[in-house]
Amino acid sequence: MNKPESFFTAEPALPAESCRAQLALILGSADFDATGREHRFLSYVVEEALSGRGDRIKAYTIAVEVFGRGQSFDPQTDPIVRIEAGHLRRALERYYLTSGQRDPILITIPKGGYVPAFARRAETQLAPLPAPLVAQPVTEHPPLWRTRPRLLTAVLMVLLAIVASVSVWWWGPAQHGEPEKPRVLVQAFDNPGGTQAAGVVASGLKEEIVEQLSKFRDLLVMESAPKPDDDSLTPPRFVIAGSITLSDEAFQLRVRLINRGSGSVIWANSYDGPLKVSAFRDAQKEIARSVSQNLAQVYGVIFQADEDLNVSNAPDDWVAYSCTLSFYAYRLEMDPERRPAVRTCLEKAADRFPNYATAWGLLSLAYMDDYRFGFSPDGTSPASMLERALDATRRAAALDPLNMPARQAKMLALYFDGQIDAALQLGEESLKLNPNDTEFLSEYGERLAVSGKWKEGCPMIAASRQLNPGASANYEADLALCSYFDGDYAQAATWLKKTPSPMNPIYHLIGAAIYREAGNVAEAHRESEWLQQNQPELVKNLRGQVSMRLARPQDVETFLGSLRKAGLVIPD
Repeated sequence: MNKPESFFTAEPALPAESCRAQLALILGSADFDATGREHRFLSYVVEEALSGRGDRIKAYTIAVEVFGRGQSFDPQTDPIVRIEAGHLRRALERYYLTSGQRDPILITIPKGGYVPAFARRAETQLAPLPAPLVAQPVTEHPPLWRTRPRLLTAVLMVLLAIVASVSVWWWGPAQHGEPEKPRVLVQAFDNPGGTQAAGVVASGLKEEIVEQLSKFRDLLVMESAPKPDDDSLTPPRFVIAGSITLSDEAFQLRVRLINRGSGSVIWANSYDGPLKVSAFRDAQKEIARSVSQNLAQVYGVIFQADEDLNVSNAPDDWVAYSCTLSFYAYRLEMDPERRPAVRTCLEKAADRFPNYATAWGLLSLAYMDDYRFGFSPDGTSPASMLERALDATRRAAALDPLNMPARQAKMLALYFDGQIDAALQLGEESLKLNPNDTEFLSEYGERLAVSGKWKEGCPMIAASRQLNPGASANYEADLALCSYFDGDYAQAATWLKKTPSPMNPIYHLIGAAIYREAGNVAEAHRESEWLQQNQPELVKNLRGQVSMRLARPQDVETFLGSLRKAGLVIPD
């Protein structure tokens, strides 16, 4: 958590009772959105640290003493503690963004370990909302850095390196083709029993996993390793390996992902199922779907593993690839202050690698964010901004018709161009190409929902949020709207409080409507005042802004009615 360092001062000897009191505040808050296991996790590490036993806080002791794992627990093959720690960090981040904004003590679990850190709030703090946007420091953006600190550090290192060598990389000769993709080798699964039946099962599972992984166009999936003397192929950075064990009527697959650079196992899981032919077909498809979603999707294991890459003296390939990482890092909270740098990076990547379909697709999405959130860096008219986004999607689709970022960008551009049916048809067709792409699933679900098909779209958004480890800022805001149009205003307010996007005016607009209907009049007026102070042009055209997003006239009128209740003036 980087931003709270501006609000809190390090103090190595904070009173233990004060820290315990802060822990009680967190655990007792409805805004601390954590499971019972995560409550126990936090209580354990805090108490151990305050009792002077911080050196005992390891993955093994947490697994055994908190999660009830046996003495044979191996943190190298079972990532449960690391995964739960990530969930816990995110829950703490959200707590300190909501009801914990004025708490006297900050408790964090720094990345790289599980020993908690304690800090006291400094006297100088940001003024509460509403406040002029220009008065907010633009160099600090907590949710993004707190969610992916090492990734963002790597991305910024790349961007700094780019600035330092601008004449070399930016304006050097364009490269043919596209940057090198992360390569994944799917090995044949081991057959410890040596039986023919196990060999058949292993072969079928490998083929299904290769097929599912290959739907992610930004990976290069390999079925065999290059020969040692073959210099024409780049060795894979990642290897999927495992083993098959059979009983009389069932099978068990143990599968793991190995980072060849470090030789470490960075993900592992076990799957089992029946050997009956009809059931086995379904089981192997479900296993392959699970493996591909965990490893290959945006914010998945492979994406996260690139946090650890050394980018010093980065080659062109990595610089261009890092631009796509920076886009997804920005998308975690849709921070408008980061958007220009991300957009520029993608523009240069597309210029350097003109056949890089993903760069063109993500660039179109960045242009669409400029358009729909009213940001014009060069004075471009809205119509020209939309056309620029459509041009980029055409370029991406021409290079790779199956590229999912390109299809996502085109669907979004068609929707905002008023071609609702065409956008939804494209979404339906694209999801069939790769139903495991949860980033696309979320976007398609949102398009369905705001077009008026709330019952179809909202479950897709909820499913995507559960399956996508990134859980970007859009998810909670979309689910808040789903609850709002379902008439559950209390649940809508709960979802909105989890949205880590304090700089995005649309989320303040949603907040004004939802809080008013939920009966929180003061909070609704606070959001309305923020909009009037910081986004006067948006307030002047509220009907146009809402109509651009909600396709059904009755939905537009319902939402505008809530905004009027919140104190905003909207002409009939």
